[in-house]
Amino acid sequence: MQDDQDKRGGTAKPDVKDSRHQRLKVALRENLKRRKSQARGRSDDAAAPSEIADASLDDAGGAKPGQ
Repeated sequence: MQDDQDKRGGTAKPDVKDSRHQRLKVALRENLKRRKSQARGRSDDAAAPSEIADASLDDAGGAKPGQ
């Protein structure tokens, strides 16, 4: 009788829940690391000067920057 309950998943439920919890925990930790790395990369790009400081985004004259 006891073996029948084990086969139906009576004792397997907590193990499944624990393994899911562990997988989510690891996934969240990796996601946080990735987001922090991306944020550091963005802040590094913002601090670096651009090559052409006086170039306009909307150049009405049609001239190419640097010429």
